[in-house]
Amino acid sequence: MTEAVRRLGVMTTRGRPDVVGEARRRLQEAAAAAGIEVGDAEDGGLDLLVVLGGDGTMLRALRAMLGTGTPVFGINFGRVGFLTTAEGDELDAALTRALGGNFRVVELCTLEAWLEGGTHAAVNDVVVTSSRPGRMVELGWEVGGERLGDQPCDGMICCTPSGSTAYNLSNGGPVMMWGLEAMAMTFVAPHSLRARALVVPRGLDLRIANRSKDLPVTVLVDGGAVGELERDGEIAVAVGPEHCRLAIVPEVTFFSRYHEVFP
Repeated sequence: MTEAVRRLGVMTTRGRPDVVGEARRRLQEAAAAAGIEVGDAEDGGLDLLVVLGGDGTMLRALRAMLGTGTPVFGINFGRVGFLTTAEGDELDAALTRALGGNFRVVELCTLEAWLEGGTHAAVNDVVVTSSRPGRMVELGWEVGGERLGDQPCDGMICCTPSGSTAYNLSNGGPVMMWGLEAMAMTFVAPHSLRARALVVPRGLDLRIANRSKDLPVTVLVDGGAVGELERDGEIAVAVGPEHCRLAIVPEVTFFSRYHEVFP
């Protein structure tokens, strides 16, 4: 798919300032030569957002573009860069592709979490975890209104397909392909031989209740704390209404990135 790019934004990693600064300068020169206006990520009306960074910067960019329809095109200047489409040493070729609109867009689903105090959208994951490291909690859970019991554990990860290769993967959870409209649920250090990860489609809500006697749990959305659940406090999580738009060059696929990043 080719999309005309007339105005683009740039977001960069907070690390490696010398290298990324040079990359940004080359991007601005290439855009000027192509007659493309360069703005900031916060500006509206962008046809494309180019990220110079790794997965952390990609996560910030995808969150920033929620609701705008702007695709995010990543060039890896970080450590892993699973969501990026090219490596930093391929900068000039990648910029030619991006500025020429030679990319396709993958729609990535998000999660929506409801808890007292508000609603939150998650690009990667929603995590319910013990507020005190080293202390086990007990979580009650139900899916689609069907109660599935109480589980002693350190917490639970609810993730999108794009977030399945982050904390969920390191905790032994399933990897989900980009484009699926689904959510994975993985317990963290469950005190059980039977607790297994579960993947559910759009339309089935997960409800988690804190059944711990004297220990609150913290709710994290994309790594940031958004609240706590006291005893019998609840949170609901489901595949959300919004989508992120990931721009990748045509020959890059989920499986090519998967094999390159996770040998």
